[in-house]
Amino acid sequence: MRYLKFIPFLVFVVFLTVLSCKEKTESQAAEQTDNVQKANNSLFFKLSLAQWSLHRTFNEDGVTPFKFAEMAKNMGFEGVEYVNTLYAEQIKLMGFDNVIDSLKVLSAEQGIENVLIMVDAEGDLADPDANLRKVAVENHKKWIDAASKLGCHSIRVNTFGTNEPEVWLSAVVDGLTQLANYAATKNINVLCENHGWLSSNAPVLMQAIKKVNMENCGTLPDFGNWCIKRKKGEQWGECEEVFHDKYQGIEMMLPEAKAVSAKSYNFDEQGHETTLDYSRILKLVKASGYNGFIGVEYEGKRLSEKEGILATKALLLKSAEAIK
Repeated sequence: MRYLKFIPFLVFVVFLTVLSCKEKTESQAAEQTDNVQKANNSLFFKLSLAQWSLHRTFNEDGVTPFKFAEMAKNMGFEGVEYVNTLYAEQIKLMGFDNVIDSLKVLSAEQGIENVLIMVDAEGDLADPDANLRKVAVENHKKWIDAASKLGCHSIRVNTFGTNEPEVWLSAVVDGLTQLANYAATKNINVLCENHGWLSSNAPVLMQAIKKVNMENCGTLPDFGNWCIKRKKGEQWGECEEVFHDKYQGIEMMLPEAKAVSAKSYNFDEQGHETTLDYSRILKLVKASGYNGFIGVEYEGKRLSEKEGILATKALLLKSAEAIK
């Protein structure tokens, strides 16, 4: 019983210890955030995270895609790049507008910038069939509206359609022009990525962009994605033909770039990407005068998605530091 009088004192000591630990944790977190911000501010570009880097996390592991902004912030990114198909179930359950409104609130809570939306499964803007092309244009308009509401500057579109250059060129110029005209009313850019087929043939793609000749129709150079022909004419699968020089392709696309994607697949023991020379690519990016967001897009399987994202981010920082 004589020890009872010490209980209030012990409780007070425990309280002070917990409070001290909490303050230290919060202080460390704030210091870490400041360090990340200082590191990012010294770059000639800003860092965003492409949501596709976490597609297995959302599609297979059961994590809600509404956690995306929080996850990106926790990994030290300033911006996020959405993938529309990762919200298909949420759109069915909640409705399109409610999903977009939710993403706007969640990104604002994290203080993170909404950069762009990668739009898939809404039809092909280079479809040789004019009616199907028109349907694709109409399908994309709601994503233009969504990008505007979120404060994004762009959407990324697909331009598969056909592998016949002359047919493709006529179709894609028409499709892009139609959509870019609508996007201009919302102050949104329409971006073509080297995403396969003729879009990965840089000279042909740039010919199309030149023919469209609109300020809000540009490119999104991806470090990877240089397959121009796959087996059985499939959009994805085993590659049969690759564009001859990916570095030349990136350089050709950069003058019209409004976003850049840092693709990665695997890393060696020194942390270098095994198929892409990041230092060489970043020199091209810097020389072009581009200073917007570079989005990390990890597609490898050896590392976990989070490990791959952080490895890609670290390589970008290391490569940028080397060319100062």
